[in-house]
Amino acid sequence: QVQLVESGGGLVQPGGSLRLSCAASGSIFSIYAMGWYRQAPGEQRELVAVITSGGSTNYADSVKGRFTISRDNAKNTVYLQMNSLKPEDTADYYCNAEIATFHGAVPYDYWGQGTQVTVSS
Repeated sequence: QVQLVESGGGLVQPGGSLRLSCAASGSIFSIYAMGWYRQAPGEQRELVAVITSGGSTNYADSVKGRFTISRDNAKNTVYLQMNSLKPEDTADYYCNAEIATFHGAVPYDYWGQGTQVTVSS
């Protein structure tokens, strides 16, 4: 059994910052890519940022230059530093990780429960 637990969401004023964390635990052999997605009310879930096990990153155009994704492989944790937040960043943010639970297993996509980020004055 694998769990992803997110933390760090909340209410912030425009221009402010938040840092999201997501820790993976359970029966983990290896973690491949880790990422953050978000879903605003009435919208489809979209990719925000992704980081590979080697540290390569990719960002949605809407967050480039403002958000930074990072990971601590020793802690099985991925972070999302969000700066210069805008009202349009308001959404539920979900952590995702590709995890193999034993040697030779095909990695499976796991999701966190989501954490709410609200940017409003």
